[in-house]
Amino acid sequence: MAIDRKLLADPWQDEDDAADLHPEPLSREQARDLRRRKPQLSPWRVILAQTVVGTVVALLAALITGGAAAGWSALYGAATAVLPSALMARGMTSRFGSMSPGAGAVSFMLWESVKIAVSVVMLLLAPKLVQSLSWPALLVALALCIKTYWVALLWRGR
Repeated sequence: MAIDRKLLADPWQDEDDAADLHPEPLSREQARDLRRRKPQLSPWRVILAQTVVGTVVALLAALITGGAAAGWSALYGAATAVLPSALMARGMTSRFGSMSPGAGAVSFMLWESVKIAVSVVMLLLAPKLVQSLSWPALLVALALCIKTYWVALLWRGR
């Protein structure tokens, strides 16, 4: 007794979806063209953008409040985003992270954990390290530096 293959097929799968399951490999020229049209965004460019945003926020905080305390607090808030990001970028661009997909996933989880831990420690040390700490200035700078990731993703999309 022969079973009709159409009865065994997934009723929710379109013909277009089935074609996507086994894509054709790219030729060398197609891969080169794809890399040219969609270049990778370097994590160091994102960190540079975070540094610029943090510096501008710190200068604005110092100018608006008329005191150096808000400026230093904002600068420390920016450092709380930038330094752990730089640490993670350094770890992720090492040889170990690119050895295999499994090693890359483990490397990502490890460095993301390190990044979070360093950020938390820096926030806990803020009252001891920054004279006349202004939490609002610190948190605004931190939030804007973190939001720079989204700007970088939009930047890449264009």
